[in-house]
Amino acid sequence: MADLFAGFEPAAPTETHPENAPLADRLRPRTLDEVVGQDHITGPEGAIGRMVSAGRLSSIILWGPPGTGKTTIARLLADAVDLRFVAISAVFSGVADLKKSFAEAREHAKIGKRTLLFVDEIHRFNRAQQDGFLPYVEDGTVTLVGATTENPSFELNAALLSRAQVLILERLGRGALEQLLDRAETEMERPLPLTPPAKDALIASADGDGRFLLNQAETLFSVNLPEPLDPAGLSNFLQRRVAVYDKDREGHYNLISALHKSIRGSDPQAALYYLARMLTAGEEPLFLLRRLTRAAVEDIGLADPQALVQCIAAKDTYDFLGSPEGELAIAQACVYLATAPKSNAVYKAQKAAWKSARETGSLMPPASIRNAPTKLMRDIGYGKGYAYDHDAEDAFSGSDYWPEEMSAQTFYTPTERGFEKRLSERLAYWDGLRAEKRS
Repeated sequence: MADLFAGFEPAAPTETHPENAPLADRLRPRTLDEVVGQDHITGPEGAIGRMVSAGRLSSIILWGPPGTGKTTIARLLADAVDLRFVAISAVFSGVADLKKSFAEAREHAKIGKRTLLFVDEIHRFNRAQQDGFLPYVEDGTVTLVGATTENPSFELNAALLSRAQVLILERLGRGALEQLLDRAETEMERPLPLTPPAKDALIASADGDGRFLLNQAETLFSVNLPEPLDPAGLSNFLQRRVAVYDKDREGHYNLISALHKSIRGSDPQAALYYLARMLTAGEEPLFLLRRLTRAAVEDIGLADPQALVQCIAAKDTYDFLGSPEGELAIAQACVYLATAPKSNAVYKAQKAAWKSARETGSLMPPASIRNAPTKLMRDIGYGKGYAYDHDAEDAFSGSDYWPEEMSAQTFYTPTERGFEKRLSERLAYWDGLRAEKRS
């Protein structure tokens, strides 16, 4: 029976690669020990290291940025625990491909050969297709290793996540990227045609993506240069990598959160950095202006009323000038917010007032301040006894404006920062006058 299913077996891995294979493929690690930058999961104390030591692999989801080794780790895992390796891509595969993979896995299981099914871009399968994995994962037909660049908690079914361990791969750091370039130079038997500063610039341009770095290195190795390139020469020679940023995905929410929190934390330098990250990656400027305006009313409020004015002015300026000139107004608003005195007193007051309004229902205001547009309403007491504040001394009557069934509440308590310090003094003054008039 082994011969009967031999056609299902993947080609045996070779120790050498064709000379025309891409450099990244030629340098692909052959053991887990050779994987760089992911020691937190592949090392002896990591989740994968422990699974390999135990000789038993559970279903996992590998979540991380591009070029961090997800596919490589999946292949090496199959070798490490002696599983048959089958790879499919959610971009190119459908239900028929899945059914075929599951059927073949069951046949191989009959002869004692278990299957590791690697699903690249697993988040691209819809919810119904993801549900299709469940019975085969649950009964052990396949050990599922899914790879995704998107947050699994957003993109994968809860039922699938409950059956798989999510392992996070980190963007490759400088040390890991340097190791890859060292391996590339050893493979090519010559150094990269770069000055040390240019080599640093090449590493920085990779943005943590090992595959991209090796592809750029391969381009550099493919030409004969009269002398090593400096950073300016490298910039002219290679196309600059566009930052990874999905405007409707986790990266979008992480960066806008970082921008808002930097403003709240009064760090204009960090706030400008995250604003620049989003604008240069193609974020919609009006989205950023809406978030800045929200920060103005949530985190600054009446500590500096001009914060809101700055945001609306920035929006009008951007509408008038467009990009790129109008982006300067967005940056100005961002810096203004980050350097303004902070207060969430109005934000807290709004939440407290809304809560009280829901709890008290439809209590009527005092009769003296009810609207009285008709004679009938006036006859039944609407508006009777209303004290017009401008006729009172200090333009303050001290009247009780709360429903009779409800005691006076305090929702807004200004801070002692910025303009709210003056508001605090005003409220204290009016509270004193009110106490005098009611005594």
